[in-house]
Amino acid sequence: MEGKAGTSLLLHGVSGIEADRVLLVGLGKEREFREKEYRSAIATAVRQLNETGGFDGTVFLTDLPVRKRDVSWKIRQAALVAQETLYRFERLKSKKEAVRRPLRKLTFCVARRNELAAAELALAQGMAMGAGVELAKDLGNLPGNICTPTYLAEQARQLAASHGLGVDILDRADMEKLGMNTLLSVARGSHEPPKFIVIRHLGGPVGAKPVVLVGKGITFDSGGISLKPGAEMDEMKYDMCGAASVLGTLKSIAIMQLPLNVIGVIPSTENMPGGAATKPGDVITSMSGQTVEILNTDAEGRLILCDALTYVERFEPQCVVDIATLTGACVIALGHVATGLLANNEGLAKELLDAGQEAYDRAWQMPLWDDYQEQLKSNFADMANIGGKPAGTITAACFLARFTEKYQWAHLDIAGTAWRSGKDKGATGRPVPLLSQFLIDRANAARETDGKRGRR
Repeated sequence: MEGKAGTSLLLHGVSGIEADRVLLVGLGKEREFREKEYRSAIATAVRQLNETGGFDGTVFLTDLPVRKRDVSWKIRQAALVAQETLYRFERLKSKKEAVRRPLRKLTFCVARRNELAAAELALAQGMAMGAGVELAKDLGNLPGNICTPTYLAEQARQLAASHGLGVDILDRADMEKLGMNTLLSVARGSHEPPKFIVIRHLGGPVGAKPVVLVGKGITFDSGGISLKPGAEMDEMKYDMCGAASVLGTLKSIAIMQLPLNVIGVIPSTENMPGGAATKPGDVITSMSGQTVEILNTDAEGRLILCDALTYVERFEPQCVVDIATLTGACVIALGHVATGLLANNEGLAKELLDAGQEAYDRAWQMPLWDDYQEQLKSNFADMANIGGKPAGTITAACFLARFTEKYQWAHLDIAGTAWRSGKDKGATGRPVPLLSQFLIDRANAARETDGKRGRR
Protein backbone atom coordinates (compact mmCIF):
# COMPACT_ATOMS: atom_id res chain seq x y z
CA MET A 1 0.00 0.00 0.00
CA GLU A 2 1.45 3.35 -1.06
CA GLY A 3 -0.87 5.59 0.94
CA LYS A 4 -2.47 7.39 -1.99
CA ALA A 5 -5.58 9.34 -1.05
CA GLY A 6 -8.74 7.30 -1.50
CA THR A 7 -7.02 3.91 -1.33
CA SER A 8 -7.53 1.32 1.39
CA LEU A 9 -6.29 -2.12 2.43
CA LEU A 10 -8.16 -4.60 4.63
CA LEU A 11 -6.00 -6.84 6.83
CA HIS A 12 -7.21 -10.00 8.61
CA GLY A 13 -5.95 -11.54 11.83
CA VAL A 14 -3.29 -8.96 12.68
CA SER A 15 -1.33 -10.26 15.68
CA GLY A 16 -1.48 -8.24 18.88
CA ILE A 17 -4.75 -6.50 17.93
CA GLU A 18 -8.15 -7.50 19.33
CA ALA A 19 -10.06 -6.50 16.19
CA ASP A 20 -10.75 -9.28 13.69
CA ARG A 21 -9.88 -6.95 10.82
CA VAL A 22 -7.90 -3.75 10.38
CA LEU A 23 -8.70 -1.27 7.60
CA LEU A 24 -5.84 0.96 6.48
CA VAL A 25 -6.80 4.17 4.67
CA GLY A 26 -4.50 6.14 2.39
CA LEU A 27 -4.30 9.85 3.24
CA GLY A 28 -2.07 11.21 0.48
CA LYS A 29 0.69 13.73 1.15
CA GLU A 30 0.88 15.01 4.72
CA ARG A 31 1.53 18.62 3.72
CA GLU A 32 -1.63 18.58 1.58
CA PHE A 33 -3.89 17.05 4.25
CA ARG A 34 -6.70 19.57 4.93
CA GLU A 35 -10.44 19.56 5.62
CA LYS A 36 -11.38 18.11 2.24
CA GLU A 37 -8.86 15.27 2.54
CA TYR A 38 -9.99 14.50 6.10
CA ARG A 39 -13.62 14.24 5.03
CA SER A 40 -12.62 12.07 2.07
CA ALA A 41 -10.67 9.73 4.37
CA ILE A 42 -13.66 9.34 6.70
CA ALA A 43 -15.92 8.63 3.70
CA THR A 44 -13.49 6.01 2.35
CA ALA A 45 -13.29 4.29 5.74
CA VAL A 46 -17.06 4.23 6.27
CA ARG A 47 -17.72 3.02 2.72
CA GLN A 48 -15.23 0.18 3.03
CA LEU A 49 -16.43 -0.80 6.50
CA ASN A 50 -20.00 -0.96 5.26
CA GLU A 51 -18.99 -3.20 2.36
CA THR A 52 -17.11 -5.69 4.57
CA GLY A 53 -20.33 -6.79 6.25
CA GLY A 54 -19.11 -5.90 9.74
CA PHE A 55 -21.65 -4.74 12.28
CA ASP A 56 -19.39 -2.19 13.96
CA GLY A 57 -16.07 -0.43 13.63
CA THR A 58 -13.75 1.82 15.59
CA VAL A 59 -12.37 4.81 13.71
CA PHE A 60 -8.99 6.27 14.69
CA LEU A 61 -8.89 8.78 11.82
CA THR A 62 -10.39 11.36 14.19
CA ASP A 63 -6.98 11.53 15.91
CA LEU A 64 -5.43 12.94 12.74
CA PRO A 65 -4.19 16.54 12.92
CA VAL A 66 -6.18 18.84 10.62
CA ARG A 67 -4.77 22.35 10.30
CA LYS A 68 -6.63 24.87 12.49
CA ARG A 69 -9.33 22.32 13.38
CA ASP A 70 -10.01 21.03 16.90
CA VAL A 71 -11.45 17.75 18.10
CA SER A 72 -15.02 19.08 18.04
CA TRP A 73 -14.77 19.94 14.35
CA LYS A 74 -13.26 16.55 13.50
CA ILE A 75 -15.91 14.57 15.37
CA ARG A 76 -18.80 16.68 14.07
CA GLN A 77 -17.58 16.30 10.50
CA ALA A 78 -16.94 12.57 10.94
CA ALA A 79 -20.54 12.06 12.06
CA LEU A 80 -21.88 14.13 9.16
CA VAL A 81 -19.71 12.41 6.55
CA ALA A 82 -20.52 8.93 7.87
CA GLN A 83 -24.25 9.56 7.56
CA GLU A 84 -23.84 11.08 4.11
CA THR A 85 -21.78 8.10 2.93
CA LEU A 86 -24.36 5.59 4.14
CA TYR A 87 -27.36 7.51 2.73
CA ARG A 88 -29.43 5.72 0.10
CA PHE A 89 -32.70 6.80 -1.50
CA GLU A 90 -34.48 3.63 -2.56
CA ARG A 91 -38.00 4.06 -1.26
CA LEU A 92 -39.47 4.23 -4.77
CA LYS A 93 -37.69 1.14 -6.12
CA SER A 94 -39.56 -2.16 -6.22
CA LYS A 95 -36.31 -4.04 -5.51
CA LYS A 96 -33.86 -2.62 -2.99
CA GLU A 97 -30.11 -2.85 -3.54
CA ALA A 98 -28.79 -5.90 -1.72
CA VAL A 99 -26.42 -4.97 1.11
CA ARG A 100 -24.43 -7.36 3.22
CA ARG A 101 -24.98 -6.97 6.93
CA PRO A 102 -25.21 -3.16 7.19
CA LEU A 103 -22.91 -1.21 9.46
CA ARG A 104 -24.73 -0.53 12.70
CA LYS A 105 -22.24 1.17 14.98
CA LEU A 106 -19.19 3.42 14.67
CA THR A 107 -16.97 4.44 17.55
CA PHE A 108 -14.83 7.54 17.10
CA CYS A 109 -11.67 7.76 19.18
CA VAL A 110 -10.16 10.89 20.72
CA ALA A 111 -6.59 11.18 21.88
CA ARG A 112 -7.07 12.69 25.34
CA ARG A 113 -9.62 12.15 28.09
CA ASN A 114 -10.06 15.91 28.61
CA GLU A 115 -11.38 16.12 25.03
CA LEU A 116 -14.17 13.65 25.67
CA ALA A 117 -16.92 16.07 26.77
CA ALA A 118 -16.37 18.36 23.78
CA ALA A 119 -16.26 15.34 21.46
CA GLU A 120 -19.53 13.95 22.82
CA LEU A 121 -21.28 17.29 22.30
CA ALA A 122 -19.86 17.52 18.77
CA LEU A 123 -21.04 13.97 18.03
CA ALA A 124 -24.57 14.82 19.16
CA GLN A 125 -24.52 17.95 16.98
CA GLY A 126 -23.17 16.02 13.98
CA MET A 127 -25.85 13.34 14.35
CA ALA A 128 -28.58 15.98 14.62
CA MET A 129 -27.28 17.83 11.56
CA GLY A 130 -27.08 14.54 9.69
CA ALA A 131 -30.71 13.78 10.52
CA GLY A 132 -31.71 17.18 9.16
CA VAL A 133 -29.66 16.67 6.02
CA GLU A 134 -31.31 13.28 5.48
CA LEU A 135 -34.80 14.80 5.73
CA ALA A 136 -33.85 17.54 3.26
CA LYS A 137 -32.42 14.95 0.86
CA ASP A 138 -35.46 12.71 1.10
CA LEU A 139 -37.83 15.59 0.35
CA GLY A 140 -35.66 16.88 -2.49
CA ASN A 141 -35.31 13.48 -4.13
CA LEU A 142 -39.05 12.82 -4.22
CA PRO A 143 -40.69 13.47 -7.61
CA GLY A 144 -43.16 16.27 -8.12
CA ASN A 145 -46.13 13.91 -8.38
CA ILE A 146 -45.51 12.85 -4.76
CA CYS A 147 -43.90 15.90 -3.15
CA THR A 148 -46.64 18.44 -3.82
CA PRO A 149 -47.30 21.55 -1.68
CA THR A 150 -49.90 19.50 0.22
CA TYR A 151 -47.31 16.77 0.86
CA LEU A 152 -44.80 19.34 2.13
CA ALA A 153 -47.44 20.71 4.50
CA GLU A 154 -48.16 17.21 5.79
CA GLN A 155 -44.46 16.57 6.36
CA ALA A 156 -44.28 19.80 8.36
CA ARG A 157 -47.19 18.61 10.48
CA GLN A 158 -45.50 15.26 11.10
CA LEU A 159 -42.21 16.94 11.98
CA ALA A 160 -44.01 19.23 14.41
CA ALA A 161 -45.89 16.34 16.03
CA SER A 162 -42.78 14.20 16.49
CA HIS A 163 -40.55 16.98 17.87
CA GLY A 164 -42.93 19.22 19.82
CA LEU A 165 -42.95 22.09 17.33
CA GLY A 166 -45.79 24.47 16.50
CA VAL A 167 -47.19 24.54 12.98
CA ASP A 168 -49.75 26.53 10.98
CA ILE A 169 -50.76 25.85 7.38
CA LEU A 170 -52.38 28.65 5.37
CA ASP A 171 -54.50 27.71 2.37
CA ARG A 172 -55.38 29.70 -0.75
CA ALA A 173 -58.26 31.53 0.95
CA ASP A 174 -55.98 32.59 3.82
CA MET A 175 -53.40 33.90 1.36
CA GLU A 176 -56.06 35.81 -0.57
CA LYS A 177 -57.18 37.55 2.64
CA LEU A 178 -53.57 38.53 3.37
CA GLY A 179 -53.08 39.89 -0.13
CA MET A 180 -50.34 37.46 -1.13
CA ASN A 181 -51.01 38.14 -4.77
CA THR A 182 -47.50 37.57 -6.15
CA LEU A 183 -47.38 34.13 -4.54
CA LEU A 184 -50.85 33.30 -5.83
CA SER A 185 -49.94 34.54 -9.30
CA VAL A 186 -47.38 31.72 -9.54
CA ALA A 187 -49.95 29.16 -8.39
CA ARG A 188 -52.62 30.11 -10.93
CA GLY A 189 -51.52 27.69 -13.65
CA SER A 190 -51.43 24.61 -11.41
CA HIS A 191 -54.18 22.25 -10.28
CA GLU A 192 -52.26 21.63 -7.05
CA PRO A 193 -53.38 24.00 -4.27
CA PRO A 194 -50.66 26.26 -2.82
CA LYS A 195 -49.70 26.04 0.84
CA PHE A 196 -48.03 28.53 3.17
CA ILE A 197 -46.28 26.69 6.00
CA VAL A 198 -45.21 28.24 9.32
CA ILE A 199 -43.32 25.96 11.73
CA ARG A 200 -42.01 27.08 15.12
CA HIS A 201 -39.20 25.88 17.41
CA LEU A 202 -39.60 27.90 20.61
CA GLY A 203 -36.58 26.81 22.63
CA GLY A 204 -35.53 30.28 23.77
CA PRO A 205 -36.95 32.61 26.40
CA VAL A 206 -40.63 33.51 26.12
CA GLY A 207 -40.98 36.68 24.11
CA ALA A 208 -37.42 36.59 22.76
CA LYS A 209 -37.25 37.68 19.13
CA PRO A 210 -36.93 34.72 16.75
CA VAL A 211 -34.58 33.93 13.92
CA VAL A 212 -36.72 33.35 10.82
CA LEU A 213 -35.80 31.00 7.98
CA VAL A 214 -37.74 31.37 4.72
CA GLY A 215 -37.50 28.52 2.20
CA LYS A 216 -38.57 28.58 -1.44
CA GLY A 217 -41.00 25.69 -1.97
CA ILE A 218 -41.65 25.38 -5.72
CA THR A 219 -42.36 21.64 -5.84
CA PHE A 220 -42.07 21.62 -9.62
CA ASP A 221 -41.00 24.46 -11.89
CA SER A 222 -41.94 24.17 -15.55
CA GLY A 223 -41.22 27.87 -16.02
CA GLY A 224 -44.93 28.58 -16.49
CA ILE A 225 -45.82 30.39 -19.73
CA SER A 226 -42.09 31.17 -20.10
CA LEU A 227 -41.61 27.42 -20.50
CA LYS A 228 -38.21 25.90 -19.77
CA PRO A 229 -36.41 23.69 -22.31
CA GLY A 230 -37.31 20.02 -21.98
CA ALA A 231 -33.75 18.78 -21.37
CA GLU A 232 -33.12 18.19 -17.65
CA MET A 233 -36.48 19.70 -16.73
CA ASP A 234 -36.92 16.68 -14.44
CA GLU A 235 -34.40 18.33 -12.11
CA MET A 236 -36.91 21.08 -11.42
CA LYS A 237 -38.36 18.81 -8.74
CA TYR A 238 -35.39 20.17 -6.76
CA ASP A 239 -36.80 23.71 -6.87
CA MET A 240 -38.20 23.13 -3.38
CA CYS A 241 -34.80 22.41 -1.81
CA GLY A 242 -34.93 25.73 0.03
CA ALA A 243 -38.10 24.54 1.73
CA ALA A 244 -36.52 21.14 2.38
CA SER A 245 -33.51 22.80 4.02
CA VAL A 246 -35.76 24.78 6.35
CA LEU A 247 -37.57 21.63 7.48
CA GLY A 248 -34.26 19.79 7.78
CA THR A 249 -32.77 22.58 9.89
CA LEU A 250 -35.83 22.68 12.14
CA LYS A 251 -35.44 18.94 12.68
CA SER A 252 -31.75 19.35 13.45
CA ILE A 253 -32.22 22.05 16.08
CA ALA A 254 -35.23 20.27 17.58
CA ILE A 255 -33.13 17.14 18.13
CA MET A 256 -30.42 19.31 19.73
CA GLN A 257 -33.11 21.11 21.79
CA LEU A 258 -31.38 24.34 20.87
CA PRO A 259 -32.25 27.17 23.32
CA LEU A 260 -33.34 29.59 20.62
CA ASN A 261 -36.60 30.72 19.05
CA VAL A 262 -36.62 29.81 15.36
CA ILE A 263 -39.52 30.11 12.91
CA GLY A 264 -39.53 28.42 9.51
CA VAL A 265 -41.71 29.92 6.77
CA ILE A 266 -42.31 28.05 3.51
CA PRO A 267 -44.36 29.46 0.62
CA SER A 268 -45.11 26.46 -1.60
CA THR A 269 -46.71 25.96 -5.00
CA GLU A 270 -46.08 24.51 -8.44
CA ASN A 271 -45.25 26.78 -11.40
CA MET A 272 -47.17 25.42 -14.38
CA PRO A 273 -48.54 26.70 -17.71
CA GLY A 274 -52.30 26.71 -18.21
CA GLY A 275 -55.28 28.78 -19.26
CA ALA A 276 -55.32 30.63 -15.93
CA ALA A 277 -51.54 31.02 -15.65
CA THR A 278 -49.91 34.41 -15.19
CA LYS A 279 -48.68 35.88 -18.49
CA PRO A 280 -45.57 37.91 -19.29
CA GLY A 281 -46.57 41.55 -19.04
CA ASP A 282 -49.07 41.05 -16.22
CA VAL A 283 -48.81 43.49 -13.30
CA ILE A 284 -49.40 42.12 -9.79
CA THR A 285 -49.75 43.92 -6.46
CA SER A 286 -47.70 42.19 -3.75
CA MET A 287 -48.65 41.82 -0.09
CA SER A 288 -46.43 44.83 0.65
CA GLY A 289 -48.46 47.00 -1.74
CA GLN A 290 -45.60 47.29 -4.23
CA THR A 291 -46.48 46.40 -7.81
CA VAL A 292 -44.50 44.01 -9.99
CA GLU A 293 -44.45 43.66 -13.77
CA ILE A 294 -43.98 39.98 -14.64
CA LEU A 295 -41.60 39.95 -17.60
CA ASN A 296 -40.66 36.29 -17.20
CA THR A 297 -42.84 33.73 -15.43
CA ASP A 298 -39.77 31.54 -14.90
CA ALA A 299 -38.48 34.11 -12.39
CA GLU A 300 -41.14 32.85 -10.00
CA GLY A 301 -39.13 32.11 -6.86
CA ARG A 302 -38.72 35.77 -6.01
CA LEU A 303 -42.48 36.25 -6.44
CA ILE A 304 -43.39 33.72 -3.78
CA LEU A 305 -40.54 34.81 -1.51
CA CYS A 306 -41.39 38.53 -1.57
CA ASP A 307 -44.82 37.91 -0.02
CA ALA A 308 -43.27 35.59 2.55
CA LEU A 309 -40.65 38.22 3.41
CA THR A 310 -43.44 40.74 3.98
CA TYR A 311 -45.40 38.23 6.10
CA VAL A 312 -42.50 37.64 8.51
CA GLU A 313 -42.47 41.30 9.61
CA ARG A 314 -45.16 40.31 12.14
CA PHE A 315 -42.62 38.23 14.08
CA GLU A 316 -40.32 41.23 14.73
CA PRO A 317 -37.38 38.93 13.99
CA GLN A 318 -33.77 39.14 15.16
CA CYS A 319 -32.92 38.43 11.54
CA VAL A 320 -34.32 36.66 8.48
CA VAL A 321 -32.47 34.26 6.19
CA ASP A 322 -34.11 33.08 2.99
CA ILE A 323 -32.90 29.98 1.17
CA ALA A 324 -33.74 29.44 -2.49
CA THR A 325 -32.70 27.68 -5.67
CA LEU A 326 -33.15 31.07 -7.23
CA THR A 327 -30.92 31.71 -10.25
CA GLY A 328 -29.03 29.76 -12.88
CA ALA A 329 -26.67 32.73 -12.89
CA CYS A 330 -25.41 31.62 -9.46
CA VAL A 331 -24.37 28.27 -10.94
CA ILE A 332 -22.41 30.11 -13.65
CA ALA A 333 -20.77 32.38 -11.07
CA LEU A 334 -19.90 29.88 -8.32
CA GLY A 335 -20.40 26.44 -9.82
CA HIS A 336 -21.42 23.67 -7.45
CA VAL A 337 -19.00 24.44 -4.61
CA ALA A 338 -20.17 27.60 -2.87
CA THR A 339 -23.63 28.92 -2.06
CA GLY A 340 -24.24 32.54 -3.08
CA LEU A 341 -24.75 34.95 -0.17
CA LEU A 342 -26.15 38.49 -0.26
CA ALA A 343 -27.25 40.53 2.74
CA ASN A 344 -28.40 43.95 3.87
CA ASN A 345 -26.34 43.62 7.07
CA GLU A 346 -22.60 42.90 7.12
CA GLY A 347 -22.65 41.43 10.62
CA LEU A 348 -25.26 38.86 9.63
CA ALA A 349 -23.35 38.08 6.43
CA LYS A 350 -20.18 37.41 8.44
CA GLU A 351 -22.06 35.11 10.84
CA LEU A 352 -23.29 33.02 7.92
CA LEU A 353 -19.90 32.96 6.20
CA ASP A 354 -18.21 31.86 9.44
CA ALA A 355 -20.85 29.19 10.06
CA GLY A 356 -20.35 27.89 6.52
CA GLN A 357 -16.60 27.60 7.08
CA GLU A 358 -17.11 25.79 10.39
CA ALA A 359 -19.67 23.39 8.90
CA TYR A 360 -17.67 22.92 5.66
CA ASP A 361 -20.83 24.04 3.86
CA ARG A 362 -19.37 27.20 2.44
CA ALA A 363 -20.91 30.36 1.03
CA TRP A 364 -19.44 33.31 -0.92
CA GLN A 365 -20.67 36.86 -0.53
CA MET A 366 -21.71 38.97 -3.53
CA PRO A 367 -22.43 42.73 -3.50
CA LEU A 368 -25.90 44.10 -2.92
CA TRP A 369 -25.23 47.63 -4.16
CA ASP A 370 -27.99 50.05 -5.07
CA ASP A 371 -26.39 50.46 -8.50
CA TYR A 372 -27.90 47.11 -9.53
CA GLN A 373 -31.43 48.25 -8.64
CA GLU A 374 -31.48 50.26 -11.86
CA GLN A 375 -31.88 47.02 -13.82
CA LEU A 376 -35.27 46.35 -12.20
CA LYS A 377 -36.94 49.52 -13.47
CA SER A 378 -40.32 49.11 -15.15
CA ASN A 379 -42.39 51.55 -17.24
CA PHE A 380 -45.62 50.09 -15.91
CA ALA A 381 -45.05 49.01 -12.27
CA ASP A 382 -42.85 49.73 -9.27
CA MET A 383 -40.40 47.11 -10.50
CA ALA A 384 -39.91 44.31 -13.00
CA ASN A 385 -39.34 40.76 -11.80
CA ILE A 386 -36.13 40.37 -13.84
CA GLY A 387 -33.18 42.64 -14.50
CA GLY A 388 -31.74 41.15 -17.68
CA LYS A 389 -28.77 38.82 -18.11
CA PRO A 390 -26.02 40.83 -16.39
CA ALA A 391 -25.54 40.04 -12.66
CA GLY A 392 -28.65 37.84 -12.54
CA THR A 393 -27.99 36.53 -9.02
CA ILE A 394 -27.46 40.04 -7.68
CA THR A 395 -30.53 41.59 -9.33
CA ALA A 396 -32.69 38.74 -8.02
CA ALA A 397 -31.46 39.54 -4.51
CA CYS A 398 -32.00 43.26 -5.17
CA PHE A 399 -35.63 42.45 -5.96
CA LEU A 400 -36.00 40.64 -2.61
CA ALA A 401 -34.19 43.42 -0.77
CA ARG A 402 -37.07 45.77 -1.55
CA PHE A 403 -39.25 43.68 0.80
CA THR A 404 -36.75 43.39 3.68
CA GLU A 405 -36.08 46.96 4.77
CA LYS A 406 -37.59 46.50 8.24
CA TYR A 407 -35.14 43.86 9.51
CA GLN A 408 -31.70 42.31 9.08
CA TRP A 409 -31.83 39.92 6.14
CA ALA A 410 -29.61 37.56 4.20
CA HIS A 411 -30.27 35.56 1.06
CA LEU A 412 -28.70 32.18 0.24
CA ASP A 413 -28.86 31.19 -3.43
CA ILE A 414 -28.42 27.41 -3.46
CA ALA A 415 -29.10 26.81 -7.16
CA GLY A 416 -25.62 25.34 -7.59
CA THR A 417 -25.33 23.45 -4.29
CA ALA A 418 -28.76 21.95 -3.53
CA TRP A 419 -28.39 18.92 -5.80
CA ARG A 420 -25.97 17.00 -8.01
CA SER A 421 -26.53 15.99 -11.62
CA GLY A 422 -25.10 13.08 -13.62
CA LYS A 423 -24.45 9.59 -12.30
CA ASP A 424 -24.56 10.85 -8.68
CA LYS A 425 -27.82 12.73 -9.23
CA GLY A 426 -29.55 13.59 -5.99
CA ALA A 427 -30.21 16.23 -3.38
CA THR A 428 -27.24 17.25 -1.20
CA GLY A 429 -29.12 18.48 1.86
CA ARG A 430 -27.21 21.77 1.74
CA PRO A 431 -27.30 24.23 3.41
CA VAL A 432 -28.67 22.41 6.48
CA PRO A 433 -25.17 22.14 8.05
CA LEU A 434 -24.50 25.86 7.49
CA LEU A 435 -27.87 26.90 8.91
CA SER A 436 -27.62 24.52 11.88
CA GLN A 437 -24.15 25.83 12.74
CA PHE A 438 -25.36 29.41 12.35
CA LEU A 439 -28.15 28.75 14.85
CA ILE A 440 -25.82 26.92 17.25
CA ASP A 441 -23.52 29.95 17.17
CA ARG A 442 -26.48 32.30 17.75
CA ALA A 443 -27.64 30.24 20.73
CA ASN A 444 -24.11 30.19 22.19
CA ALA A 445 -23.81 33.97 21.76
CA ALA A 446 -27.17 34.49 23.50
CA ARG A 447 -26.06 32.22 26.35
CA GLU A 448 -22.83 34.16 26.80
CA THR A 449 -24.69 37.47 26.80
CA ASP A 450 -27.11 36.21 29.45
CA GLY A 451 -24.18 34.94 31.51
CA LYS A 452 -22.48 38.35 31.45
CA ARG A 453 -25.71 40.03 32.49
CA GLY A 454 -26.03 37.58 35.39
CA ARG A 455 -22.54 38.40 36.66
CA ARG A 456 -23.14 42.15 36.78
